[in-house]
Amino acid sequence: MTGVIGRIGLYLCLFSALGGAITQLRSWKKASAPTTWPWGLGALIGIILAMGTMMVAFVTHNFSLAYVAENNATFTPLLYSITGVWSALEGSLLLWVLLQSLVIIGVLLFYREKKNEQVVRAASIVLFIVQAFFTFLLVGPADPFLKNSSTVFQGAGPNALLQDNPLVAIHPPLLYLGFVGFSVPFAFAIAVLVSGRVNERWALEQRRWTVLAWGALSVGIVLGSWWSYQVLGWGGFWGWDPVENAALLPWLTATAYIHSVIVQDRRGLFRVWNLALAVVTFALTILGTFFTRSGVLQSVHAFSSSTLGPILMCMFIAVVATGAGLIIWRGDRLRSSVGVEQPLSREGLFVANNILFVGFAIVVLLGTVFPLLYESINGQQVTVGTPYFANVAAPAGVFILVLMGFAPIASWRSADRAVFWKRIRPIAWVAALAVALGIAFGLKNYLVLASLCLGVFASGAAIRTLYGLWKSASEKGERKLLWRSPSVGGMVVHLGVVILAFGIVASTSYAFRSEVALAKGQTTIVGGHRITFEGFHQVSNTLETSAQVVVLVDGARLLPAVTTFRGRTAQSVGTPAIDSNLLRDVYVTFDAIGGNGQASGAQVQSSLPAGSVVLGVTAEPLLAWLWIGGLVIGLGSVLSFTRRPHRKEVNS
Repeated sequence: MTGVIGRIGLYLCLFSALGGAITQLRSWKKASAPTTWPWGLGALIGIILAMGTMMVAFVTHNFSLAYVAENNATFTPLLYSITGVWSALEGSLLLWVLLQSLVIIGVLLFYREKKNEQVVRAASIVLFIVQAFFTFLLVGPADPFLKNSSTVFQGAGPNALLQDNPLVAIHPPLLYLGFVGFSVPFAFAIAVLVSGRVNERWALEQRRWTVLAWGALSVGIVLGSWWSYQVLGWGGFWGWDPVENAALLPWLTATAYIHSVIVQDRRGLFRVWNLALAVVTFALTILGTFFTRSGVLQSVHAFSSSTLGPILMCMFIAVVATGAGLIIWRGDRLRSSVGVEQPLSREGLFVANNILFVGFAIVVLLGTVFPLLYESINGQQVTVGTPYFANVAAPAGVFILVLMGFAPIASWRSADRAVFWKRIRPIAWVAALAVALGIAFGLKNYLVLASLCLGVFASGAAIRTLYGLWKSASEKGERKLLWRSPSVGGMVVHLGVVILAFGIVASTSYAFRSEVALAKGQTTIVGGHRITFEGFHQVSNTLETSAQVVVLVDGARLLPAVTTFRGRTAQSVGTPAIDSNLLRDVYVTFDAIGGNGQASGAQVQSSLPAGSVVLGVTAEPLLAWLWIGGLVIGLGSVLSFTRRPHRKEVNS
């Protein structure tokens, strides 16, 4: 019965999505558009019914469904029973369609007073078609409600890595919200091209929704890095894993779009480029979905192999071909009569911004797909390592900070050097003073000093812009509305990026890693931190068996462990322990045990005395500011989305 109810919900969702698209198509020539929000509501009710049914099945451990038996067990805690719903392929698509339904309802309600406009009507058709596609996957090749062929009394349980940190409840939904959110600018780009209304204000509307999706994806990526840092036990937060890259690619092109559409708003430039970026960003989310759900890439983040690969690749090709065909068709209307007059004007700097982000995206894409192409041609496996990506990421990060400092200060159209220098001079002096203080306090790393200089400079430009907005709002008596200014959110995002970037540079430049062998009661100094091994501690319950090491780090008690979770193949995973504050992190892992290995699950080194341990110790300064910067970016994105309407939006 559970499977029947779930499928009813999926078919209701599919029927409603198709109904919404067909209803709009049939009335395309009519002056008055039909009301489509009931179709959106029907789709939302259907997917809520399906998702709710699956959620109940997980919480009640209903192993009559094969998906539940493969990803849940009677001993799985409630939180991880809930998150287990989207921990594998079929459930992740359920979450995807649920978020897509919420986005569609949001768009239909937001534009309910403009439902008769052709752009809104065409955009709703595209959104319904996208929803119908992903729902089709659920009623077809990725059916989550298949029944078990035999009676099952105990499930395999979730993957051990997915039941060791509560961030698994937040990280995937935010990533999916980012991916799903990019369908809105794509839908409006297609709608603008189909309707031919390329000279109107719709680029602004695309930017609003892109900012929301970009913010969700940004925070999702940062939380994913945090999850990786806390769970995987290698002491890092970003490994240029193919699936990590799949999330980064649309983030890069969306960042380029968010900036370049400002130029279209102010100068009427970049129409073709912006429409192409909207299409490419959504296409990259489909490509990323292909990477993670087809089994073509090996990754700790990827789902198991499935039959969805060819279908997703066909969708990717259809998105790219449709967007490219429409842009070529409307090429004459998209041409602008003006151009970039000065390279050092604000629009000129935004051109450099776009070249940087799109170029970086191309480099990441090539590095990600090259192993697949090489294997398909030569039949041999090859990997593209971290140095390839890092050698591009480092200079790209430097140029990003440079542009963040110059662009908010530069003038539109003109590039008066005297005015430009007058604006940057105070900020440049503050940045120079910051570098001098850094040197005085012992900073010698050139990369850190350069990052400090550029970070202070970019922060100064953002603060200068915020001060100008505050001053203008005060003069107009609109200080209470300052937070809804279109530029405030962007400058808050810039500050968040600076905080995040400096956290990355400082932590990686001054990271100290060591592996030490200690007997019980022995103390050593690692990276300036006092490490004492006090003994072992065993934890055993219905969920896990954990061999813990009691370690004192500068007096703080940590418990790194090797944990064996029940279910599946009784998988053992390392569980790091972290002593963190705003100034530094000390990251400790239980790597091995000496002697005969009485502590279950730990690696054994018989060459060491019995009762001794091998600890991995990593000391990283200022790493917490990476996570803080990510949250500030999220705050800025929310402010940008909730901005008050632009004057052109009000008057149109």
